[in-house]
Amino acid sequence: MTIKLNHLHIKTKNPEKTAKFYVDTFGATITSQSPTGGYRVDLDGLSLNITDLHPTQKRDQLYGMEHIAMDTDKLDELVAKLKASGAKILEETVVTGNRRVCFFEGPDGVQLEFIEMK
Repeated sequence: MTIKLNHLHIKTKNPEKTAKFYVDTFGATITSQSPTGGYRVDLDGLSLNITDLHPTQKRDQLYGMEHIAMDTDKLDELVAKLKASGAKILEETVVTGNRRVCFFEGPDGVQLEFIEMK
């Protein structure tokens, strides 16, 4: 089974200002910008997604570091394991690139995301 870090997602009222902070302070580079105003930033190999709150998102949203996302080649197996263990599933949906994802709650309320590898 493969599980690897995909990105950290930061929610902010001003994505452009936040992206600029990481570029100016740490030498990060902006790798893409979303039509909705979000940014994907490369911080020395760590991908940061920087967005405002998403109007269509069904689970709770907070400003700050929102969730940790991990790629996996065993999404169905991991989701079944989470459900069997009684983990709180927050949302199952499909994202860009037709990849299925599962958001779930980890210890201390931390939001985690598994992303189907294609």
